[in-house]
Order: sequence, then structure tokens, then C-alpha cells
Amino acid sequence: MNVRRLASRIDADTPAHRDRAVDGLRALALLAVPAGHWLLGGFTLDTGGALHNASPLSTFAVFSPVSWVLQMLGVFFLVGGYASVLSYHRRPSTTGAWLRGRMVRLGRPVLGVTAVWALMIPVLYAAGVPEDTLRTGAKLVIQPLWFVGVYAVVTALTPYCVRAAGRLGGWAAAPLIGTVAAVDLLRYGPYADAVPSWLGVLNILPGWLFAYQLGVSWGQGRLTRRGAGLLLVGGAALFAALLLVLHYPASMVGVPGEARTNSHPPSLLVLALASAQSGAAVLLHGRIGRALRRPALWAPVVVINLSAMTILCWHQTAMLTAAVPASFAGAVPGLTTSPDSVGWILARLAWMPLFAVLLVVIARYARRFEAPWEARGGAGAARRAAAGLLAAGFAVFALRLA
Repeated sequence: MNVRRLASRIDADTPAHRDRAVDGLRALALLAVPAGHWLLGGFTLDTGGALHNASPLSTFAVFSPVSWVLQMLGVFFLVGGYASVLSYHRRPSTTGAWLRGRMVRLGRPVLGVTAVWALMIPVLYAAGVPEDTLRTGAKLVIQPLWFVGVYAVVTALTPYCVRAAGRLGGWAAAPLIGTVAAVDLLRYGPYADAVPSWLGVLNILPGWLFAYQLGVSWGQGRLTRRGAGLLLVGGAALFAALLLVLHYPASMVGVPGEARTNSHPPSLLVLALASAQSGAAVLLHGRIGRALRRPALWAPVVVINLSAMTILCWHQTAMLTAAVPASFAGAVPGLTTSPDSVGWILARLAWMPLFAVLLVVIARYARRFEAPWEARGGAGAARRAAAGLLAAGFAVFALRLA
């Protein structure tokens, strides 16, 4: 079957009620995750041949605006809230059963990637891969998985988000951005020296719930185009003020050696960007939907959405699949050399298609973790228990608890 015929078949099999624009936005946000990690994450090679994490942003702060484009978690949480509220209203049974189903769909791929890595680590070590390289790789693999935990928590809050949207519409997200602003004022304001460092943790839930709540309001029909325009203009104005007046760090991702970060935990700058992105997404919804009526554009969106968790969980493994063998060859531009030159950037851009191909190959086998596990009864329980133990072991190793 040729590509054009396959695309036409996917298009024909799509239900008429399917919101193609929302799926397209989700696919765009998903692709931004590996693109960002592959472009803004580099390695250095020590004298023992081990890989260590590094970032080109440490040298090229001028490229920080690239992170504004690639940081699309606000869009992901927006469409997540939109899709969740529609699914919630269609739930066939209880809220508890609906939530359990969502949690299982999120948990299976995470157990899969961490269990596989737990099995791989001793094999790779026996094959001569340095322990520091393995710890670097484990850190990279576990790095994007924080998102799954946060997403699980905000998904569990869907019933409360629905009630808030019903009462306040799009304004239901206002207390969340207000909370983050208050915490930022405490930790970065005139009394910052007297504030404990852990206070920033208070931003994690409201920071990522903000765009999700906007998505729930949108799915409820309570976020109008006028509201979207306010989000776009207000978010952009706040973003500019935070950068130019209050001197927030320009990068949306963490930069090694920097004292402040916008992403872990999210700062007000993250919410300003999410506000502008959400407003733009709602305003462009109709145009995106019409564009995706073309089978050639719609088919890739379907494939990406069907592999969402696989892309999220395994894209770092794809990069490591190229970088770890290269480390045995010494200095390989764009893979094992320090990301501190324009040459490195050009070389990394040249390597990214290989990372994508490796991810496709890995996904062919890893997508099974997104499907329900077929084993039943005692065998199924034993399989889940084994995967859980392996995942726990990997987490201990990755977090340097052992």
C-alpha cells in the first residue's frame, strides 16, 4: 500500500466528529519535546570516556528564544484539559472507573521504559559502558517522566476543574496564575533571602494546572474568542514585562550553572507563555481544523497521537542509542563534543534525522507498552509486579539514591 493510499484510508476511517485541530495541536506539542531535548541537550566526554550532560545555552544564551518555540507544554496541557473534559462527560460508568482508566494508560508506558532500562543497565555496564555514562543516560530517560506524574495529578482534578469552569468560565484559571505570581514575588522579591528554597515547589501544581484548566473551560464552551484574544495579548505583554523589566531568565529550560530556572518549578514566565500559546491555539482552531482535512497532513497527526506516550518515554533513548556507541570513538562532533561552538550546532542538526529514525525503530517495539497487557490472573499480576520492581530499581539508580 503506497503512502498516499494509506493517508486516504486513515482520513476515511476518521469519525466525522473528531476534532482534528485539537489532535493537530497535541501532535505539534508532542514533537516539540524530542526536538527541544535533541537540540538543546548535549554531552561532554571526560578523560575516562564517560558522557556528561551539557547544554549549548550555557554558551549561546542568544539562542534562548528557540526554547520559547519548543516549550509547548502549555499547549499540551490545554488540549489535555479539552480532551479530558469531553471524555469525562462521555464516561460510561463512575468517575473512579474513568480516572483509573486514564491512570493505567499513563502508567503502562512509564513502567515499560523504566523496566527495560533497569534490565539494560547491568548488560551495558558488563559491555564496558562507564557507570557515569549510564547515570547520565538514566537521568535523561527519567527527566521527561516527571511530566507524566504531574499530568496524572491534574487529570485527577478534572471533576473539580469542570465545576470551576461551570461557575467561572475562562476566569477559573485566574487564581492559579495569581498563586504562581505570589510565590514568585516571595522567592524573587525584596525578601527573597528570608524565604526557604523549597517554597518554589508550591508552584508545581498551579503552574501546570493553569493551561489544563483553560482547556477544560474551552471544552465546556466557556472560553470565547474574546477570552482567547485576552489570553494572547495579556500573556505576550506579561512575558515581555517579566523579561525586560523584572529580568527573568530568558531560557524556558534549565541551563547548567544558572542559579534560576523557569521550568523546575514553573515560574510566572512559563504561565505567561502558556497563556499566549493557549490564546493563539483557540483563535487558530478553525484554520488548523480546515488544514487537517487534507489526508497528507492528517495521517501523520494520527500516527503521532497514537504513539504519544512512546514518543515521550523513548525519545531520549533514541539519542543515547547514537551517543553512547559514539563515545567509544572519542570526539564525535555534535554527539560527544562540548556544545560550545557553531560547528556543534550544525553537527547536531545533522544528527537529528538519525535520532528520529532510531526513535521510529524503537517505537515499533516499544508501542506495545501503550496497549493493555494481555496476561490475566496470576501471570498478569506477576508481570505487573516485576515491572514495578524493575522500575523502582531504575528510579533509585537514576536519582542517585544508590
